[in-house]
Amino acid sequence: MIAKKFFTKELLKWNKYSNKRVMPWKYEKDPYKIWISEIILQQTRVSQGLEYYNRFIKRFPGVKSIAIAPESEVFKVWEGLGYYTRCKNIIETAKYISKELHENFPAVYEDILKLKGIGSYTASAIASFAYNLPYAVLDGNVFRVLSRYFGTMIPIDNLHGKKFYSEMAYELLDKQFPGIYNQSIMDFGATICKPLPLCEVCPLKSRCIAFFQGIQLQLPVKEKVILKRNRWLYYLVVKYRNKFYVRKREEKDIWQNLYEFILIEAPKPFTIKMLQASEKLNSIFMAKEFKIESISQGYKQQLSHQTINGQFINITVKSPLGLNSYQLISADRIKQLPFPKFITTYLKD
Repeated sequence: MIAKKFFTKELLKWNKYSNKRVMPWKYEKDPYKIWISEIILQQTRVSQGLEYYNRFIKRFPGVKSIAIAPESEVFKVWEGLGYYTRCKNIIETAKYISKELHENFPAVYEDILKLKGIGSYTASAIASFAYNLPYAVLDGNVFRVLSRYFGTMIPIDNLHGKKFYSEMAYELLDKQFPGIYNQSIMDFGATICKPLPLCEVCPLKSRCIAFFQGIQLQLPVKEKVILKRNRWLYYLVVKYRNKFYVRKREEKDIWQNLYEFILIEAPKPFTIKMLQASEKLNSIFMAKEFKIESISQGYKQQLSHQTINGQFINITVKSPLGLNSYQLISADRIKQLPFPKFITTYLKD
C-alpha cells in the first residue's frame, strides 16, 4: 500500500513540475474534442496525430458538422490515418448524438460506453477529462508504467491480466482529481517510461522493481503472438477518354469505404509477364485492345498485421470496359475522393 501511495504522489508531483504536456489538447474539457483526440491516437503516433487532430477539428468543430457532411468528405479528411473503421464509427456516433441526443454528448460513463466505437479506455478518458469522474484509463502507456514499476509479469493481453491491471489502475487513481492523474500517467508513459525508457531521468526509479532487476525491456509481458501476412496488390490505373476506372471498397477488409483503381491481388510476387498472362487480367479486358503506358516502382506499406506490397500499371483503352462495380472518374474528382495511403503515396509521386 505504501508503494502505491508513493507512486501516485510522485507521479502527480512529476506532472506538476514537468512541462512535458505531450498532447496540446490535454486539459481540454470539451467531450467532443477529447473523443476525437483519443480516437485518433488509438493507432497513431502523437507527432502525426496532432496534425490530423487540428485539421479534423477545424473542418468538423462539433458532432453536427460531421453528421451533416457527406461521408466521403469525412473519410477524405481522415485520409492517411489508417484504421478506417475508427472513422466510420465516428460518423455513426456523431449522427446518433446529433439526432437522438440533440447534439448533447453523454455525461455518464455508462452512456458514453454505449456509443459506437468507444471502449472502456476512451469512455474513461472522456469521463475523467471532461467531467472529472473517477474512472482510470488503461492504455498501452499505462500498462507499461504499471507493469514496470511494480515488476508485474502477468500478461496484459489475457482476461486475467486485464482484470488485474484494471483493478490496480483504479486503486492508484486519485479520486479527487482523476482527470489530472490520468493525464499524468499517460504523459509519463509517453515521455519517460517509453518502450525504450529514460530511466536515468525517471523520478520513480528509486522504487521501480523493473529498474532494480534490469528487466525494463521485458515488460510488459504479452501472451499472444501476432501472425503477420504479406499481400501483393497490383493496381491497373486504366484510362479511357481522360477518365479512370475507380471503385469504393465495400467488403470487410482493409480500407473499407475507401476508393481504389482496378485491383488484381496475387498470392505471391508477380512479374509483369505473369500479370499479363493471368486469368484475372484477361477477364477484365475481355480481348479488348489495351496499351501499357508505364509501370511504377514497387510500393510497400506496413499495417498492424500485414504488409502490403505492389505496383501500379498505367493502361489506356480505346473502348469502355464492362466493369459494373467500377465507375469512370475524372482526375479532378479523384483528388476529392478518399484513398488508402498505399494509393495516395503513388498519386503524390
